[in-house]
Amino acid sequence: MDQKRLFMAIAISLAILVGFEYLIGPYLPHPAPPQEQTALNESAPGKPPATAQNIPPAPGGAAAATLQAQPKNVPRVQIQAPSVRGSFSLVGARLDDITLTHYRETLEPNSPDVKLLSPPGSPHPDYVQYGWTAAPGETVKVPGNDTLWSASASTLTPGHPVTLSWDNGAGLTYQVILSVDDHYMFSVKQAVKNATGQPVKLFPWKRVRRDYEPPPSGEYILFVGMLGVVDNTLKETTYSSAQSEAKDHEGVAYQATSPGGWAGFTDKYWLTAMIPDQSVPETVTFHHLEEHGGHHYQVDYITKQPETVAPGAEAVLPSHLFTGAKVVRLLDDYGSQYHIPSFDKAVDWGWFYFLTKPIFYCLDWLNAMVGNFGIAIMLFTIGVKALFFPLANYSYRSMSKMKLLGPKMTAMREKFKDDPQKMQSEMMAMYKAEKVNPASGCLPMLVQIPVFFSLYKVIYVTIEMRQAPFFGWIHDLSAIDPTNVFTLFGLIPWDPTGISPFLHLGAWPLIMGLTMWAQQKMNPPPPDPTQAKLFQLMPVIFTFMLARFPAGLVIYWSWNNTLSVGQQWLIMRRTKLARPGLART
Repeated sequence: MDQKRLFMAIAISLAILVGFEYLIGPYLPHPAPPQEQTALNESAPGKPPATAQNIPPAPGGAAAATLQAQPKNVPRVQIQAPSVRGSFSLVGARLDDITLTHYRETLEPNSPDVKLLSPPGSPHPDYVQYGWTAAPGETVKVPGNDTLWSASASTLTPGHPVTLSWDNGAGLTYQVILSVDDHYMFSVKQAVKNATGQPVKLFPWKRVRRDYEPPPSGEYILFVGMLGVVDNTLKETTYSSAQSEAKDHEGVAYQATSPGGWAGFTDKYWLTAMIPDQSVPETVTFHHLEEHGGHHYQVDYITKQPETVAPGAEAVLPSHLFTGAKVVRLLDDYGSQYHIPSFDKAVDWGWFYFLTKPIFYCLDWLNAMVGNFGIAIMLFTIGVKALFFPLANYSYRSMSKMKLLGPKMTAMREKFKDDPQKMQSEMMAMYKAEKVNPASGCLPMLVQIPVFFSLYKVIYVTIEMRQAPFFGWIHDLSAIDPTNVFTLFGLIPWDPTGISPFLHLGAWPLIMGLTMWAQQKMNPPPPDPTQAKLFQLMPVIFTFMLARFPAGLVIYWSWNNTLSVGQQWLIMRRTKLARPGLART
């Protein structure tokens, strides 16, 4: 019975890893399909406007109005900061040009910097916009998508804010006051000055717009799409979910009203999110619209109640905008500085958040000490082995005794081959007498599965691990081992993965397979021949499976196996010296 339990435990472990392999399949490297250029589909919070001039409409539902791409020579305010560069369009008050100065698209020396926001008419339009909507019954001229704003300066830099202004010619002056820090946070103030003789009611709004759909990137294990924290609850809506949920709701995939929070678009490593005033109730809406043969997505905020601007007075609504890399410590600092709830959850930590984030901080600290994330992973592995040492020690002692009991078990199977029930009872009695648990060999693997998953998340989703080198041919721990035995490690100029993605087997996965095989040889084989054959195949199966995992995870598994072999050898040696007569029949 215990052997059946052992086989079941092995099968469960294998099933978990095989299932995990199927889940990660969609995110493995693949060429992105070309994106079609489409006309800009503008959607602002609220219902359609009465006239084309008043494009940002009144609150209450989604709206759509087609706008052609703006000319390339529109006036702009330049943005120059240590971590970002770009520009702000003075037509429509749109932030539609942001490039990150510290991150390149690939490891190639001439690779371009990562571009986050792009203007209408570009292959991937992605931008942020601020505006106002007149309250129902108000005949107030508000700025629209074609409004030409004036700027107080030509360049926005840290410590030197820029004010965008527009006079509607009827006594109202609208302003968008911008400032930027040394990283990725913009401060934005929407102000209205009332020089009329009557109070005016307006709804300030802001939106992040994405007029294309990114290619699939493994949403089963990595979330990308629209997300935010609303009423202290994380809300995630994938692009496919937005399409289905918006069909019956006039383009609205999600809507809620609460003070504070944040919302926007997230990618694997990048985030563009609006952070409203944490004390003002605002309605956040996730939109999906399908026009001109393309998909258009929008996340917007609009105040729940209109701002009343008294005659001769000014109304100001402050907010923040994050657009940049999801650096974990930076997100934590912003969350504390601006009281942004759960801002760190912009990183997809997964189900084991309580475990994944501490593992990241441990690796980040070790990396700061040794200067290499690969070495940090190896040191972390030693720490994990030390943490689970008592359990592993018990398991390896039990397996060592099982191996020494091999001759007795063989003799017992021969003696009672015609009476399986008697053989089972005799073996159980022997296990009890020798204090051996045949299923204990699976315990170290089972208890480390959450650590394995969490470490995988850290390596795959954190920007700190992106393009982090190890030694030799590993230049990116978050990517698969680039070498391949089926090309004789580059000597044969062909791509076998065109036949099957499993025909990519790098050097580190081979090392992992060898260490797993060495560890297996130290364990007693299952008594059943079928189980024994399956047991022998496991190193081969795991080698091909882990070949498609990030190199950092394969290094962890290889080093973990190596430590386990050393630990098990010492325990087996001590067990044999302590019980020299155990193997005699």
